[in-house]
Amino acid sequence: MDKKLFGTDGVRGVANIDPMTTEMAMQLGRAAAFVFKNGGKRRHRVVIGKDTRLSGYMIENALVAGICSMGVDVLIVGPLPTPGIAFLTSSMRADAGVVISASHNPYQDNGIKFFSSTGYKLQDELELKIEDLIINHRLDELRPIADEVGKAYRISDAIGRYIVFLKNTFPKDLDLEGVRIVLDCAHGAGYKVAPAVLTELGAEVIPLGVNPNGMNINDGCGSMHPEVMAEKVCEYRADLGIALDGDADRVIFVDEKGRTVDGDHIMALCGTEMIKAGKLKNKTVVATVMSNMGLEIAIKKAGGQLVRTAVGDRYVVEEMLKEGYNLGGEQSGHMIFLDHNTTGDGILSALQVLAIIKRSGEKLSELAKVMTSLPQVLVNVKVRKKAELRKIKPIKEVIDTIEAELGESGRLLVRYSGTEALLRVMIEGENQSQIESLAHKLAAVVQEHLGA
Repeated sequence: MDKKLFGTDGVRGVANIDPMTTEMAMQLGRAAAFVFKNGGKRRHRVVIGKDTRLSGYMIENALVAGICSMGVDVLIVGPLPTPGIAFLTSSMRADAGVVISASHNPYQDNGIKFFSSTGYKLQDELELKIEDLIINHRLDELRPIADEVGKAYRISDAIGRYIVFLKNTFPKDLDLEGVRIVLDCAHGAGYKVAPAVLTELGAEVIPLGVNPNGMNINDGCGSMHPEVMAEKVCEYRADLGIALDGDADRVIFVDEKGRTVDGDHIMALCGTEMIKAGKLKNKTVVATVMSNMGLEIAIKKAGGQLVRTAVGDRYVVEEMLKEGYNLGGEQSGHMIFLDHNTTGDGILSALQVLAIIKRSGEKLSELAKVMTSLPQVLVNVKVRKKAELRKIKPIKEVIDTIEAELGESGRLLVRYSGTEALLRVMIEGENQSQIESLAHKLAAVVQEHLGA
């Protein structure tokens, strides 16, 4: 059964346009409250947090109304990183958590995503159940009355709780004295938490993107625009730069020379260090099919292995839980350290890297050399239909030829976009001109047989 409302990371769209309307938010609140009630006579509770978007106010109020109308109480925490909501949901023994955010998207977009009582994102079956309740109007007649409706409470110390949690993931025998950090919070959900954590651990913090006005989230700043942070790192002669996205679940670094260090390099660094310390479970890192082959080479060289999943952090987490792994993530900087939290956490990830820097005494530029990125080419082809490629003989022949030519020194990935009528052709290899030629060769054949 295909999902009609939920995408790869909750419900998302332009705020005030279907499905991101207050009417839909209220229905999502009602349906989620019904699903998460697990019996018993106790009061059920749902935590709600958000990022700094202007539309967060109206969506928050609609969700609160919907949840309370089903007899469930709401714990409102205000602007807080997505992983902070996951942590609080589990820590406070709530029945569910809700985040109002469109992550790295521009301010006019917004989204709603749910966490279970354990702090993990919902599985497809639960999202389908919520959709069914809404689409088939199964809750229209179910309306608690009198003392059975829910209440809403504001949790005033939520930020403090999350700051303490984050600091406790940093080694007790270390501090950040003498480390100068340019920190870009993208005018997003981490604008209070991140500076506080790093400052309290002793770092000298040069803050950027900490003045949200509801419309400047991700606007020319944060992890989507690390060049802004890179300039400041060079200007202030900082040791490194840290950039979060709008809901602070991902992080991108720049080294002391202003060069970007992405999620693949961070996973290579943390993975190899965890292998040395005997802390990487099954000596395995989990990444998506989009991660650079250089990561695979680095982990293998350290004595470990890389397991790949479909694109999306939820699939990374599912694989980690299924096989008992404890480190995974995406090239975008969305990394999951399951020993500490249940979802991607940009600030927590930054602390793990900072701990390695402090313990080793080396600069980030040197540590990042643990991985060398292979040249990568991505070509998008507009298609009229999403046919099975290997059933089209000319396309299959070109794919087989490319894979044979690349051998073990390269990689071909061909996949359809989940949201657009596009086929994405990605090739990695040692020779830039070779892979560009191969990518355009395949794109031309796809265009001939499937082009829009």
